[in-house]
Amino acid sequence: MLTAMFLAALVLITVHSQETEETITYTQCTDGYEWDPVRQRCKDIDECEIVPDACKGGMKCVNHYGGYLCLPRTAQIIVNEREEAAAESTSGRNNVIRRTPADPQRAPPNPTHQIQCAAGYEQSDHNVCQDIDECATGTHNCRADQVCVNLRGSFSCQCPPGYQKRGDQCVDIDECTLPPYCHHRCVNTPGSYYCQCNAGFQLASNNHTCVDINECDANNPCAQQCYNILGSFICQCNPGFELSSDRINCEDTDECRTSSYICQYQCVNEPGKFSCVCPEGYQVVGGRTCQDINECETTNECREDEICWNYHGGFRCYPRNPCQEPYVLTSENRCVCPVSNAICRELPYSVVYKYMSIRSDRTVPSDIFQIQATTIYPNTINTFRIKSGNENGEFYLRQTSTVSAMLVLVKSLSGPREHIVDLEMLTVNSLNYRTSSVLRLTIIVGPYAF
Repeated sequence: MLTAMFLAALVLITVHSQETEETITYTQCTDGYEWDPVRQRCKDIDECEIVPDACKGGMKCVNHYGGYLCLPRTAQIIVNEREEAAAESTSGRNNVIRRTPADPQRAPPNPTHQIQCAAGYEQSDHNVCQDIDECATGTHNCRADQVCVNLRGSFSCQCPPGYQKRGDQCVDIDECTLPPYCHHRCVNTPGSYYCQCNAGFQLASNNHTCVDINECDANNPCAQQCYNILGSFICQCNPGFELSSDRINCEDTDECRTSSYICQYQCVNEPGKFSCVCPEGYQVVGGRTCQDINECETTNECREDEICWNYHGGFRCYPRNPCQEPYVLTSENRCVCPVSNAICRELPYSVVYKYMSIRSDRTVPSDIFQIQATTIYPNTINTFRIKSGNENGEFYLRQTSTVSAMLVLVKSLSGPREHIVDLEMLTVNSLNYRTSSVLRLTIIVGPYAF
């Protein structure tokens, strides 16, 4: 688009006075020029500097003689200084005002001797033409939604910033439809706009760019651990806790519910952790396993005439001399019936007392105890049997050799419980000599399977 403004208006004014013979000579410049009192000639007005937003649509403003041009920004301009000087010299006309010799500097006292100014100018107190500020005097015809801009000899009705002319009206410019002003979101407002950022971001100091908010530093929203990520954050919990449904708070993890095998006996949940406990007679080993406490070594409460026997989950006190008449103690836990006593002929020659402990609910079948002859005689035959204590058939005695047998548990036993089983070894020789020995085995079944 090429726009040129040339306004040619040359005014020649001569004032004659009837009372005095005088002629006033003055110069009035055409539109687009103004008087230069130093150079004493009319000079061009640079409209590109005084007219706001003179060119639209990306065009550039180029000042011209008496006006201006709107040219593409790529256009090259060549100015002929001689023509410019000639244009300035011919842009005005001298008028002569003759004054009387008595007072050559005095203006005509008669008010009728007034100069005539061009449209948009008025006579000043010093009898010169000065610009009328139509915007200040209110003599303009700009609409209420427009801004009045005073020009030399005229005025211009322009739209306020953020608006553009459409016909005679000023309509809002939707900056959000233009090349992106905002990093994330643009919100248009009457005559302006503002930028918004997505959640997790905030406007930088330039009010256009969005920068990440470090929520963990600004206002840590997490109950325990906070990790910042671009545009958001992640909460995590300490060991023993888990995120609640709001993904911010932490709830205690009930480890005892996650598995029934986490503890060997009993699991106790605690804030952020758990602990394993064991029943009386046991202690925790390795944090989860229960191990029997040997009370005979730690807190032996048996009398001097008793021996302490530890079993799974407890202990028992047994007499140091378990022998009953007519048996006499010959060595530790071994009672012998003297052959000199007639009663002993019908009784087993010896009774040996033994004690053992097994866990409750032990898997079956299971070998639990071996009986073996301590003295081997030549030309003898040994047989083994369960003499008593097996009324419910929990045990079975399996002979493993000519001098030994194995006691087998064939039915699971639950504790706490005590079983006394008599295991007999019958010895017969070739002369039909018979003798027997009894091993009295006390089996203590612990209360638990550990």
